[in-house]
Amino acid sequence: MPKIVASFLSREQEFQVLQAEDARAAAARHGLEIEVLFADQNAVEQIQQLFRYIHLPEEKRPAAIVVETVTGEGLERVARNAAQAGIGWVLLNRNVAYLGELRARHPNLLLSTVGTDQVEVGRLQGRQIRALLPSGGAVLYVQGPPDTSVAQERLTGARETMGPDLELKTIAGQWSEASAEKALGVFLRLRTNEAFVPKVVACQNDAMALGARRAVAALADPERRAAWTAAVYAGCDGLPEGGQKLVRQGVLAATVVTPSNAGPAVDLVAAALRGGKAAPPSVSLAPSSCPDLAALKPLL
Repeated sequence: MPKIVASFLSREQEFQVLQAEDARAAAARHGLEIEVLFADQNAVEQIQQLFRYIHLPEEKRPAAIVVETVTGEGLERVARNAAQAGIGWVLLNRNVAYLGELRARHPNLLLSTVGTDQVEVGRLQGRQIRALLPSGGAVLYVQGPPDTSVAQERLTGARETMGPDLELKTIAGQWSEASAEKALGVFLRLRTNEAFVPKVVACQNDAMALGARRAVAALADPERRAAWTAAVYAGCDGLPEGGQKLVRQGVLAATVVTPSNAGPAVDLVAAALRGGKAAPPSVSLAPSSCPDLAALKPLL
């Protein structure tokens, strides 16, 4: 039975756990063995985990590695070693320059990316913000790690559709609740930000939206806490029991629903193992808005 290794960022992140479950289900459908790894948001740990499989004897190596890399550059050295060992490499949610060269050098090997259209994720969130603030206003934008293509593309898309009349300030987290709580806590302590009060706190995932809410709740100044508490929150990922549930509960005003990329990535591996036409260099999946944009009402 062919084997796949699937590596994800952290078991503490709901979306990463969903991706792992999706990968396992897809592997079961195709009769593939799969081993799922979590890197605990540690790039060195992820590199070491993957090299252990790449350096196995040839008959024990996996057919392919499906990976969402902790670092934004996509673990180029690991990818090159995997390809040299004859192991397929499918990146999730990463756009990297080295993949084209590897595909040219290894034309018979599966080397692809699978991801949601991250610029469109940003555009959708920008449209949600615009629907909430049709006349303009202040927005705090919490992005993921700035060195990752996901964070960069979501910010690009959001700026494209929000328009120039919004007062926008950005801070960066690491996709987790704790990181957003810490980043916003630092932002709130800076005297230069004392006069800034957003109407919308838009976060590049739902976990960071929850962390940002915790940072506001911890404000010692009751007047300032009351002003910030009036803001509404928007997120991304939109899991059925995550962001979508938070929207139904009124904790979030909106979220962008991003489909799991891991199942389609395993489908790509299975198709490559069966033979047939060559795998595409990239597969892009479409996001959606929760709630529908038409259901969002302007803030008073």
